[in-house]
Amino acid sequence: MTTEIQDTEMLNYFVTCPKGMEQLLADELSLLDAEQVRMTVAGVSCQGDKALGYRICLWSRLGSRVLLRLAEMPVSSAQSLYDAVQSIDWLVYLRPSGKLHVDFNGRTEEIRNTHFGALKVKDAIVDQIRSATGQRPEVDKQQPELRVNVHISRGQVAISIDLSGESLHRRGYRGKTGEAPMKENLAAAVLMRAGWHTSDANCLVDPMCGSATLLTEAALMRLDIAPGLYRHSFGFMRWPDFDRELWHQLIDEAKARETQGRQMTDLQLLGSDHNAQVIAAAQDNVRRAKLTQWISLEAKEMIQVRRPEGVTSGLLVTNPPYGERLGEAGPLMFLYKQLGQLMRDEFYGWSAAVLTSDRSLGRTMGLKSHKDYQLFNGALESRLYLYNIFAERPQASSSEQKLVLSETAQMFANRLQKNLKSLRKWLKQESIECYRLYDADMPEFAVAVDIYGDQVLVQEYQAPRSIDPVKAFNRLSDAVAATAVVLDKHPDQVVLKQRKRQQGSEQYQRHDDTGRFLVVHEHGCRLKVNLHDYLDTGLFLDHRPVRRQIQSLSAGKDVLNLFCYTATATVHAAVGGAKSTVSVDMSATYLDWAKQNLQLNTQELSKHQLVREDCLKWLKRQNGPSFDLIFMDPPTFSNSKRMEGVLDVQRDHVALIEDAMRLLRSDGVLIFSNNYRRFKMDYDALASFVIKDVTQASLDPDFKRNSKIHCCFEIRHA
Repeated sequence: MTTEIQDTEMLNYFVTCPKGMEQLLADELSLLDAEQVRMTVAGVSCQGDKALGYRICLWSRLGSRVLLRLAEMPVSSAQSLYDAVQSIDWLVYLRPSGKLHVDFNGRTEEIRNTHFGALKVKDAIVDQIRSATGQRPEVDKQQPELRVNVHISRGQVAISIDLSGESLHRRGYRGKTGEAPMKENLAAAVLMRAGWHTSDANCLVDPMCGSATLLTEAALMRLDIAPGLYRHSFGFMRWPDFDRELWHQLIDEAKARETQGRQMTDLQLLGSDHNAQVIAAAQDNVRRAKLTQWISLEAKEMIQVRRPEGVTSGLLVTNPPYGERLGEAGPLMFLYKQLGQLMRDEFYGWSAAVLTSDRSLGRTMGLKSHKDYQLFNGALESRLYLYNIFAERPQASSSEQKLVLSETAQMFANRLQKNLKSLRKWLKQESIECYRLYDADMPEFAVAVDIYGDQVLVQEYQAPRSIDPVKAFNRLSDAVAATAVVLDKHPDQVVLKQRKRQQGSEQYQRHDDTGRFLVVHEHGCRLKVNLHDYLDTGLFLDHRPVRRQIQSLSAGKDVLNLFCYTATATVHAAVGGAKSTVSVDMSATYLDWAKQNLQLNTQELSKHQLVREDCLKWLKRQNGPSFDLIFMDPPTFSNSKRMEGVLDVQRDHVALIEDAMRLLRSDGVLIFSNNYRRFKMDYDALASFVIKDVTQASLDPDFKRNSKIHCCFEIRHA
């Protein structure tokens, strides 16, 4: 069996790290006086005394775990693994009644799964300690006193114990995090690759700082503060051979260096984020790290960030959002384009580092990186781009220059002007303020442009995978620029969305959380719309003629609105003098929106019932004719969890119409519509009713170019 480690004995360590950091970690370990430093995938091996292991835990900015190698020998069977583990004196590292956990990976012909291998290792340790002391250690995955790491590869087993306890990236200063937090050791790697640790510059700016991890790591690095100094515990502190005196000596040295480092007064670390709540959480993290003297945080949009006055050189470093968790590709590309413009306009003469997992997003910045590195954010492969921004300020920033459209953008602008000219007389006559100006009229520009009062919504249709995303984005940029010019809008008045095929109940889910609502007017009705937070805005523009017809038919009538959405048709019925209305939908969010729409039009809510229920079930429960006018606009397909089955409008429209007609009085009318482009009415199955296709009459001039936007029928009793 092995004996207790002497302080001067040369020990074998393996320090793990995320892939892409191996060279940086090897350099760091060499500076900590490690010997025989060798890199491998996701880790670095080295040799040193016990003090080295403690020092790595305290000072490594890049490592994840520090493993002390206890034994390495050939194994072929479960018994040989058991014997190998028993060759180590475990009482040196674990109390007889202590708690342990085994991390096992690898396999042999006999050991084919990790659970079995871990169980065999645990048995060997427990059996040895029980035989020697009569006491039995417990297994504890959450807070073990000893974490054992066993790895089998090519018939060799490596048995190690983990000095770290929790992963070293958990420094202890971070409480709350943003929506997609960056690990501390990844932040340190980004800063080292950007040269911050050796730079003469004393100013660093992060315009999308999130939890302020980059800023905090930059401060710790420049102020010579050990990253492990804030932690209360490490794994080795619970071992019987823990050298308390040696550890306190290392801590005292680190505190002396911290005291010296905190004398620096000219360090400026500036961070901002558009989300005030994220900034508040970041400020808590900075206070916890006692770095408020050097780190300043502010809630503001990225485009409002400015270079500190008088600072001619520094580092702009940021980890912008990427991927589906925080946004769609189109809006994100605009964000990256704005970032590139900000760097050119404000940070000339500086260096910059941008970490992203999407090369296409990096390309949209319009800057050429002089170097890039592969790094991993968890399992996500990322790329760090380094830039040297030109040394002179451009003649004028983009906001100061007169916008000149590109040739392709001018082509789009010409089409918008043509459409606007053809609609202008009708818009004025009908007092229309919400309408569709453009809908993929040209194949090069697959967008829809909708006007909502003084706001413009540009919706990008999802491009096929075969289309280069950067080229698609450039076309989208041209479309947005042309739209702003033709309609004389400030960029803040142009909202961009990406429309893609929705699955399940996605179209009913909140996609953002701005809470920005706008009140628009339509035929004497006031309606709330939201251009930011949902797939749809709350107002289907193509149904304007249908709502107008409902308004004209509703005086003194009992009206039913099925699949009511935000109940805009109900509002029209109410304004038209309906005796009563019933509106049915499954979504509590949309029914609350519907209530607000009714209240906006000073309607007595006692006359207007809002029902939250599956329309199919609700229809089945109703008895006898109760309504003079019914409007039904079901989705093409729905498999919401709140429904008992699946709704397919082509398959189910006969049953839906029959159930609705049971509730329609003899002289009433059912208006049935849907937006399934290949919908075919089953006239034979519904032969007992009089059905009139009124699709063409239900399209206003702004949708005549796209006659398949919906289909519409009037259905009456024979």
